[in-house]
Amino acid sequence: MNQNRPTALITGASGGIGYELAKLFAKDRYNLVLVARSTPKLSKFADELQRHYGISAKPITLDLSWRQAPESLWDDLQHSGIQVDVLINNAGYGIRGEFASMPLEEDLGMMQLNMVNLTVLTKLFLKPMLGRHTGKVLNVASTAGFQPGPLMAVYYASKAYVISFSEALANELKGSGVTVTCLCPGATDTGFQKRAGSENSVLFRKFRPMDAHTVARDGYRGLMAGKTLVISGLRNKILSESVRLGPRKLVTAISRKVNENAK
Repeated sequence: MNQNRPTALITGASGGIGYELAKLFAKDRYNLVLVARSTPKLSKFADELQRHYGISAKPITLDLSWRQAPESLWDDLQHSGIQVDVLINNAGYGIRGEFASMPLEEDLGMMQLNMVNLTVLTKLFLKPMLGRHTGKVLNVASTAGFQPGPLMAVYYASKAYVISFSEALANELKGSGVTVTCLCPGATDTGFQKRAGSENSVLFRKFRPMDAHTVARDGYRGLMAGKTLVISGLRNKILSESVRLGPRKLVTAISRKVNENAK
């Protein structure tokens, strides 16, 4: 890679918000490390970015729900001599259904990817950033993290963890030269709803999802400005503030309602 340019590592880069973030970084002449499970799509995307923007883009096929994935990724980049200046923890997924009926493996995989491996990746790449007194971390959470989520209990709880972790870490790193930003999208038109089984939910059928490019742009701008928390979309900002003030039982009941099938 051209060492005269900074490098951004983006997980979940083959589609949705991660895909759009990659284009924004490439446009600003960042080299890229793109991580996702889809080899053909990821390699094609990396080639397109290199040709169009004249940057280096390294595709890495990796299932980040695997326990040893962060260490494997770290070792790969160390062996390649690639320094990561910006870490984008975007990979994540949700599953809809009552907790008692969900396979344990699904819940554990979700927790491993959404929380544990996000934390491990941050731990691994943060130390060198602190040594250089410069660097940026973007953790992609969700407005789901601001309230409990019946029918998606583990997913909502995992995103609450990401928000809390990011805000606390941002405070700890004040004055270090390294910033941490947490991006909280609401319903967004990506592959998330299909993977989660939420295509027919009230949330995705009755409310118009935001487009991934707009959400990525908001996150990118907030990251570059050093903001701690970025909630994409005016409607999402209003709703996120309102749930903090509302009675918990009412907030939880409303949250369940939007996760139920639309009639």
